[in-house]
Amino acid sequence: MINMAEEGDGARDGGRIPAPDQQVANFCQTRRARRTEIAEDYVELIADLIDSGGEARAVDIARRLGVSHATVIKTIGRLQRDGLVVSKPYRSIFLSDAGRRLAEWSRSRHDLVVKFLLAIGVSEETAHADAEGMEHHVSPETLAAFERHIQRQRSNG
Repeated sequence: MINMAEEGDGARDGGRIPAPDQQVANFCQTRRARRTEIAEDYVELIADLIDSGGEARAVDIARRLGVSHATVIKTIGRLQRDGLVVSKPYRSIFLSDAGRRLAEWSRSRHDLVVKFLLAIGVSEETAHADAEGMEHHVSPETLAAFERHIQRQRSNG
């Protein structure tokens, strides 16, 4: 639910609205996450395709992400310039070492978010859907708290 508190010190005193400098930092963090979100999704999917079928092709990536072939080619070009993938025209797409590390980190972060959502009672279908967006925007501190909650729940149950 969105907090529609009135502006002013009273709303800020309640802890609902961060101080201006913290709000700037929060928005900057969100913009950084958005910039890396596509790269993380692509390398994670490429790793999944390679691990399950031995190769990742642009057509398969387009189908799985629900985007056009042209969009995939453009994004793969950017990922190649960033050193995350290796690709040649009309050939499979491969991850560089940096791309593989990013894919593994992204996959583990995704899995942790899913496990946390399941642990707090979210349905499996919703947990997987929500994790697709949340995984890119949670801080290391929040991920550590998710992990502690999961561990406590395992210890108690």
